Amino acid sequence: MEIKVNFLDNLRLEAKFDDFTVVADQPIRYKGDGSAPGPFDYFLASSALCAAYFVKLYCDTRNIPTENIRLSQNNIVDPENRYNHIFKIQVELPADISAKDRQGILRSIDRCTVKKVVQNGPEFVIEEVDNLDADAQALLMPQSASAEGTHILGKDLPLEQTIANMSSILADLGMKIEIASWRNIVPNVWSLHIRDAHSPMCFTNGKGATKEGALASALGEFIERLNCNFFYNDQFWGEDIADAAFVHYPNERWFQPGRKDALPTEILDEYCLPIYNPEGELRGSHLYDTNSGNIERGICSLPYVRQSDGEVVYFPSNLIENLYLSNGMSAGNTLAEAQVQCLSEIFERAVKREILEGELALPDVPQDVLAKYPGILAGIQGLEEQGFPVLVKDASLGGEFPVMCVTLMNPRTGGVFASFGAHPSFEVALERSLTELLQGRSFEGLNDLPRPTFEGQAVTEPNNFVEHFIDSSGVVSWRFFSAKSDYEFVEWDFSGEGESSNADEAATLFGILADLGKEAYMAVYDDLGATACRILVPGYSEIYPVDDLIWDNTNKALFFRADILNLHSLDEDELQALAERLEESELDDYTDITTLIGIEFDDNTAWGQLTILELKLLIYVALQQFEEARELVETFLQFNDNTVERGLFYQALNVVLEVLLDDELELEDYQVNFRRMFGDERMDAVLGSVEGSVRFFGLAPTSMKLEGLDRHQRLIDSYKKLHAARGRVAGQ
Repeated sequence: MEIKVNFLDNLRLEAKFDDFTVVADQPIRYKGDGSAPGPFDYFLASSALCAAYFVKLYCDTRNIPTENIRLSQNNIVDPENRYNHIFKIQVELPADISAKDRQGILRSIDRCTVKKVVQNGPEFVIEEVDNLDADAQALLMPQSASAEGTHILGKDLPLEQTIANMSSILADLGMKIEIASWRNIVPNVWSLHIRDAHSPMCFTNGKGATKEGALASALGEFIERLNCNFFYNDQFWGEDIADAAFVHYPNERWFQPGRKDALPTEILDEYCLPIYNPEGELRGSHLYDTNSGNIERGICSLPYVRQSDGEVVYFPSNLIENLYLSNGMSAGNTLAEAQVQCLSEIFERAVKREILEGELALPDVPQDVLAKYPGILAGIQGLEEQGFPVLVKDASLGGEFPVMCVTLMNPRTGGVFASFGAHPSFEVALERSLTELLQGRSFEGLNDLPRPTFEGQAVTEPNNFVEHFIDSSGVVSWRFFSAKSDYEFVEWDFSGEGESSNADEAATLFGILADLGKEAYMAVYDDLGATACRILVPGYSEIYPVDDLIWDNTNKALFFRADILNLHSLDEDELQALAERLEESELDDYTDITTLIGIEFDDNTAWGQLTILELKLLIYVALQQFEEARELVETFLQFNDNTVERGLFYQALNVVLEVLLDDELELEDYQVNFRRMFGDERMDAVLGSVEGSVRFFGLAPTSMKLEGLDRHQRLIDSYKKLHAARGRVAGQ
């Protein structure tokens, strides 16, 4: 994690990281102002807070109340050496906690991350640099002892060379990548989380049998998502980008809708149109892109090559953004390597969907077959030893697809997690299933798994598949666990041989799609210095339902974005029109404004917590439509998951509105005790809101220029690095 420090007045310091700001000071006796804790005080507190976090985690997963648990930490300083400390952490537990859980809580404290880092003795590297922002190489990996490097199946270069190449590409783009965390909780299963230090919303997770394999995986995913603009998928990219020579890619084209908002004739083809527009309801205006919002410019469309005949077909960027998420995108040392990864993921998700929604039972992989892969078997045994039964299944549907499945059961909670992996190699697919299972997860994280069900509707509900796609946390049918499988086990192999193995495997995978009667469309992106591709298989690789283009399109943001960002400058008529549009839209009142308009607000601000319901409420207060406001305040208070401070503001607003709407009550008669209950500052905000002197309490003014929106500006800064690199390659 990158922490940037600013020097304030006197001895005060300001540390900024992610969306947080921490201010440190020194006591007056050390010539500070005593306005904040000192740096060392924060260090001491971090240990106690970390210990308490692990206690809370332990208790929450076992439904143990924490109200009567008390924890404290004292640090005892060695009089002979002031740098030698003993941290004594004490915990007071209620009498009704069992002996087993008492030991479990103490063991959980022992796992405190701060404690372990201190005990291991962190290494400090202190150096001078010419420019902090230009120091874009933050990855530190030990060099391999092997002169030839580490080769693994499916990669056309050694892992060390792959890591070096990708790190160099990111550094050249000005991306400072930091490793936020590593995990290795069972043998031969590694995962890590990496992110852009400047824009932490840009992050990926990697997995592998070794730490180098996991790092290569994370970097590859990071580069694939840069190339495919995935990090910036639903967000507004600002007016400068919207009006630039190109918005997404230099080879994009913009097409105007036809008469009566018909789809442009230049987009899609005869194969795609019946898939995306089965009822003839899709209109041109459904396909304006969310990122630019530039509807005057038309429909931004990207060229994809139809694999059956090499013809170029233009796909609206909005259509891709709405339906495919990250499915079918990959980076590789070579194009063939990237293609194999893309196609493997497409088959993994499609087959997974067929198995889960069809409630199919899969055959077990025989023990003698598993024994051929001792490294994988060691990881499985590591889970079993921790009390998690593991089922290893052949998900190839009778040898038709290169897919495997590893399913974990948690007897402590009754939850299950079905993890799928795909690759032409049986071994690689199996390894990916296992590493995907534990990617970014601790043993405690395995306590949150959903329970299986015999309710078919819960399994086949479209959102369940989306949950499975995002993090495999969807529901699985009990029928999946039947000993009577729907297919025979096949020890399949789709892998190629020799130097052209990836090319052969890609051809094989494309052939499977062709045998299914599916068309595949591919875009290749290499203008950032790495080879990446994206493959679309209409009617097969979508994640969201096709009718989302009509009923849940992300470009609904265009109906609201400008007015919401310009909220403080709208007159009464414009506010009334915005309120009516929000009501008529029938959007879920609990949709957050961040999602609605594609703006990354700081989570710790009122904007970051704002929902449609609260926005309508504030508009009605500004319009002095108190009946409508009161109804929404009551709903807000009943289902509020906002901050305590925000809840108290609306409690105060609620009682003030009750008085104002009751002809027999006078506000003056209650102000004194309202102020005693809620405080002068809060009551000033409430009374100012109903009188009109305070507008949209808590929401800092902004506009389409996005001023004050630091988190979103950092995201745009990240995208501008890609945009500039593409412009240079295209000579623009």
